[in-house]
Amino acid sequence: MPFLTGSPWWLRKFYPNFLWSMPVGEKKIYFSFDDGPLPVTTPFVLDTLKEFNAKASFFCIGKNVQQHPDIYHRVLEEGHTVGNHSFNHLNGWKTEDDLYVDNILKAGELISSDLFRPPYGRIKKSQAEKLRIMKPEMKVVMWSVLSGDFDVSISGEDCLHIVKSKAGDGAIIVFHDTEKAFDRLRYCLPETLKHFAEQGYSFEKL
Repeated sequence: MPFLTGSPWWLRKFYPNFLWSMPVGEKKIYFSFDDGPLPVTTPFVLDTLKEFNAKASFFCIGKNVQQHPDIYHRVLEEGHTVGNHSFNHLNGWKTEDDLYVDNILKAGELISSDLFRPPYGRIKKSQAEKLRIMKPEMKVVMWSVLSGDFDVSISGEDCLHIVKSKAGDGAIIVFHDTEKAFDRLRYCLPETLKHFAEQGYSFEKL
């Protein structure tokens, strides 16, 4: 399991202006889904959320919105929030600043949102500052719990354990509505919703 399942304090301190979690005090959890919209996986997520009267936030890749506009519009029509996840899922640590920000702006032509999540959670401070200057209304959204559904070396049960052990009031949880994650997502998502619904939580969009 070569990834951080939570967001450590030192990382939050390094990027204090990013959104890592929502206020605590109410039994609300914020589900988010990265890398869609895609056939099969995104409709599965939407159908599952509907069963639990849950809202969520979908951080979309621009080229996927371009290829699957009908699924993108379904996300919006069903009352969920969308966010920008760049046009080509670029890794900020490996991308020149101007190219990275231009890729976000290109995605923004298709995705109407003031929320941005860096692919892989990787963005340089210089890129964040450039984005702030060019799009001052845009908020960079990270997370407090990473489900790990993208990791083919773990099971859906492992993902469920991660989320159940890490999530609580105000948690922002990351899942992925991708083919790669689907084997774990189709087990973990309904079980996670069921578990926290039984604990009295509601599921909100950002």
